[in-house]
Amino acid sequence: MGYIKKTKTIFVCQNCSYQTLKWLGRCPDCNEWNTFVEETIEKKEEKKTHKKKLLPLNIATIESEEDRIITGMQEVDRTLGGGIVAGSIILIGGEPGIGKSTLMLQILTKISSNESVLYISGEESLSQLKLRYKRLNRDTTDKMFAISEIDLEKVISICEEIKPKVITIDSIQTMFSRELSSPPGSITQVREATMKLMLLAKKINSTIFIVGHVTKDGAIAGPRVMEHIVDTVLYFEGDKNNIFRILRANKNRFGSTNEIGVFEMQKKGLVEIFNPSEIFLSEKPENVAGSVVTATIEGTRPILIEIQGLVSISHFATAKRTILGIDQNKVALLIAIIEKRLAINLVGNDVFMNIAGGIKSNETALDLGIISALISSFLDKKIPDDTVVFGEVGLAGEIRAVNHIVLRISEIKKMGFKKCIIPFSNLKSVTEIKDIEIVGIKNISELMTNLF
Repeated sequence: MGYIKKTKTIFVCQNCSYQTLKWLGRCPDCNEWNTFVEETIEKKEEKKTHKKKLLPLNIATIESEEDRIITGMQEVDRTLGGGIVAGSIILIGGEPGIGKSTLMLQILTKISSNESVLYISGEESLSQLKLRYKRLNRDTTDKMFAISEIDLEKVISICEEIKPKVITIDSIQTMFSRELSSPPGSITQVREATMKLMLLAKKINSTIFIVGHVTKDGAIAGPRVMEHIVDTVLYFEGDKNNIFRILRANKNRFGSTNEIGVFEMQKKGLVEIFNPSEIFLSEKPENVAGSVVTATIEGTRPILIEIQGLVSISHFATAKRTILGIDQNKVALLIAIIEKRLAINLVGNDVFMNIAGGIKSNETALDLGIISALISSFLDKKIPDDTVVFGEVGLAGEIRAVNHIVLRISEIKKMGFKKCIIPFSNLKSVTEIKDIEIVGIKNISELMTNLF
């Protein structure tokens, strides 16, 4: 089969992969500045040859078995929807130093007790990898292999030869293909490497974990050319100054999305947290205004979290709005509702909000908790420690129903709380739940009556 090679130079945005024939200072697609890099591409025009005609198959006749590999880490298996699917490709991203490599090393160590695994490091030498392995105090197995290599063709050749059951590429930005002239980490190289690794996973029926760095905006570098190729996208979240880490599924072809796994970073690695509600509420202050417990749902898991609000008189012309863990636009919207529907003036006050424990959530059921924390701090009146508040708030001040109401209240009851304030329209779904006081409210005016 013959090829006619054509060389062409283009400029590619390293943030969104937008392509243009000339250099631009600002990308017209993502509006980022100075992101265009010149890359040389080669087009191959394949001559027409006679190929065997492919015919579609009736889906009822296709045989399929869901062969999952259990990692041995319950929080990881939960996030993936019950384990790793053989032949899949999984992208895991997070900030530098957040613990991605540590997590992958722990997962591979667990799996290597039953299956052969391969750790491909493009950022560390084998001696450096072994030092980290010793620090984590992991038991050595005879089915765990490692290699330090960035040449994509060599990596694929090695994988095809030994055919490990699970492979980790750490990281995708260090891999490069000799067929391309662009530098490692460029959009072209990342896209080519991801496509070839996807084909490798299907060919040898191995699961491949791809570690990806994130941009300054918190997205995996080159998301538009990677996320649609892979089967699962995981984000490893958390503050490096905080001991808690959250593994979140943003895309999963073989399970539900928005599932999370919770970990605690310790000296010897990541430790799974099976009851995150207890951990997040363990340091909740008692008898303090501006603190409220609310219930959120992450995937199918109910979690109780503490929302803290602080309202103080501003000494500047423009009041401050500092929000952590919650969407800032949502808080601004709820402040406007408070001012309009309850006639509470917060314009001249600084507002600070935080979700304790470093967790992030934008679920609508937090609305009532946010409003409760703000009003509590403004009035300097504490919310009873045995009370949990959750519900969605509309622009008219009405309280709207939320989903998974039984799961939320069951978790609240398990954690020992005595009273729960919920949307009135959800009351009919919880009539059989006993030993806890459940109050349904229709608007935020009724919230004031029941809390203060």
